[in-house]
Amino acid sequence: MNAPARDEERTVLVAMSGGVDSSLAAALLLEQGYSVTGVTLHLWSGEPSWQPRESACCSLEAVDSARRVCQLLGIPHYVLNLSEEFAAYVVQPFAKAYREGRTPNPCIACNREIKFRVLLDRARALGFRFLATGHYARIICEQEESGLRWRLLRGTDRQKDQSYVLYMLGQRELAALLFPLGGLRKEEVRREAARRGLPTAGRPESQEICFVTEGDYRAFLSKYLPEIARPGPIRDLSGRVLGMHRGLAGYTVGQRKGLGISGQPQPLFVVALDPSENTVIVGPKESLYARGLEAEAVSFVSGKWPQEPLRVLAQVRYRASPAPATLRPLGNGRIYLDFDTPQPAITPGQAVVFYQGDEVLGGGTIVRAVR
Repeated sequence: MNAPARDEERTVLVAMSGGVDSSLAAALLLEQGYSVTGVTLHLWSGEPSWQPRESACCSLEAVDSARRVCQLLGIPHYVLNLSEEFAAYVVQPFAKAYREGRTPNPCIACNREIKFRVLLDRARALGFRFLATGHYARIICEQEESGLRWRLLRGTDRQKDQSYVLYMLGQRELAALLFPLGGLRKEEVRREAARRGLPTAGRPESQEICFVTEGDYRAFLSKYLPEIARPGPIRDLSGRVLGMHRGLAGYTVGQRKGLGISGQPQPLFVVALDPSENTVIVGPKESLYARGLEAEAVSFVSGKWPQEPLRVLAQVRYRASPAPATLRPLGNGRIYLDFDTPQPAITPGQAVVFYQGDEVLGGGTIVRAVR
């Protein structure tokens, strides 16, 4: 990939997956006068001995789709191989988290480590002023006494809002990022893409984990880490064995179906996973609720930690409703959240993201629920 030759203050590298969102992002930026270059990331091919096909995000079809859009727009297009980085920073930690009894969100790791670290650094090294993606989130810049401050907000389309997976972005990253779709709704994106004749206008969205090509992450994990499928006991809260599980990776907090323990006097749900004992712990629905949580690896968009308890809206899963809570700093990158009302199925390994209104304050990784 060659460095841009035009006005560097208007140069932007657009991450293009071959879908409608990134395609329209490139088109909008071009219309706004930016010097646009498209790049498609090759992230994962899998192990040839057992991975039967390419991942959705790295298929030849996706690359060809992005290339055709760039040809139509008259902009350069490149493919960047980051498969080694993706395996090291996304796939291996994903498997490790399951081995530790956690339920990770690989999209967060991909955004943090690949798109907004490796790719952003690569874009800067090549002389691009901005990196752009098709994320549904908004960035605004405000002048304060201490200088410019960038704020990260939810996307206008609350059904598509992706700010939850972007909580790790700080001032350095936001100053170099563009999210052209943040103020649009999905139906508007498809309509505007079709109006411009973009060949991706009607392309369906991928709902799978991009590197799990058969749509079953349990099968992926059992092949990637065979020891993770080791059977063990399913116990109730009193320690009584109710059955056997097929490997901790097949279960997550809040799960009810597929436990294989029918005939119980009341419905039972997964309450916790204990990797030290290779045990799935189940209990009644009320046992899922927790009054608080601890989180680690916490970061704040402003770069500044609160010095006293802070009122926030906390979101504990991608599609969960934000809940009022009090955030208490613990030091060493950790916080404690005390919810106004107990919350269900708080899951170690998932992200908790802090908001005030539509603004993202920051977030971290859930370590444990506090009941």
